[in-house]
Amino acid sequence: MGGSALGIAHYWAQADGVIRATAWLLLAMSVASWFLILWKSLAWLRVRRASRSLDQFWTARSMDEAVAAFRPLDRETIFVPLAASAQQAATRRLDESSMAARIDRSELITRALRQRINEAAARLESGQTLLASVGATAPFVGLFGTVWGIYHALTGIAAAGTIAIDKVAGPVGEALLMTAFGLVVAVPAVLGYNAFTRVNRKLLAELDGFAHDLHAYLTLGARPQDHD
Repeated sequence: MGGSALGIAHYWAQADGVIRATAWLLLAMSVASWFLILWKSLAWLRVRRASRSLDQFWTARSMDEAVAAFRPLDRETIFVPLAASAQQAATRRLDESSMAARIDRSELITRALRQRINEAAARLESGQTLLASVGATAPFVGLFGTVWGIYHALTGIAAAGTIAIDKVAGPVGEALLMTAFGLVVAVPAVLGYNAFTRVNRKLLAELDGFAHDLHAYLTLGARPQDHD
């Protein structure tokens, strides 16, 4: 068997159903992880653009005007729900006989802000579990394909009754490609997961700061920095 005949095409032609199913699984994992990486990257850019425009929110003359003006900028609806929910909690009329009426208005605003922040955090972190799973399992899936491929290759060599280095090195080397494929799938998923974890931490810190400003405005009538 000539060296030119060896390669991915030859390995695919010689592969059985288990190897092909493993390869398709790795391909599906790669497509899913890259889709998530691109989708979340675009979403992060939109959220980042909105966070840099938060000063425009406070230039409005009223909360209603600020929410209406900032809504087109907040395309991922991360910041606007906080303002809308906090304002609703601050202006909501409560039944005097209800338990909510016994809670301080400041605490009601805090509860509304906390709920919206939790929802925003869930949206920002969506998809990261899949990236982590792909990064953790893809190398083992590739390793399984390699082990099975080597077993398949050695079985074929044993059936042929000949043991020559060119007949062993080719099939075994081709089987090792599955390990390489597994790493190629896993590395972008791990890097993407780590990157999104870091940027989400920063965005949630900014979101928490925005919620603090909203709480101060709705309870004290001014942002904290206005008192400096």
